[in-house]
Amino acid sequence: MISFLIFIGVFLFMECVTWLTHKYVMHGFMWYFHADHHQPKYEDTFERNDIFFVIFAIPSILLFYFGVQGGFNYLFFIACGVTLYGVCYFLIHDVLIHQRFKWFKNTKNKYLIGLRKAHKIHHKHLGKEKGECFGMLFVPFKYYKM
Repeated sequence: MISFLIFIGVFLFMECVTWLTHKYVMHGFMWYFHADHHQPKYEDTFERNDIFFVIFAIPSILLFYFGVQGGFNYLFFIACGVTLYGVCYFLIHDVLIHQRFKWFKNTKNKYLIGLRKAHKIHHKHLGKEKGECFGMLFVPFKYYKM
């Protein structure tokens, strides 16, 4: 039971980590890597912004490694929570919102439509200042009613 709580707790906590990282790192000192993501059109398959997938994968890999070495201890379940959040982030951000893969083009789900609207508001700012909606899975309720 404690393993499941760790897993779920870490998954939920990752939204806070994402918000803080997006606002203060991606729109801060690592803007160089994130800037191309805020351009209206990018022609390449990959963006400099994709480096963040690698950056976030490294702690997960290390947590899995040390969690398995420790006999599937709490580090393993932390890694599971971080990894599940990463998978959800990829599916929501890259697949649903930015349509980098054309898997979920026509959704009628109010939650997913709200996520799209909030992210569109985030991208209306092409620079690193004046941003809003830095989270991914939890966005203000006003975007569900628009």
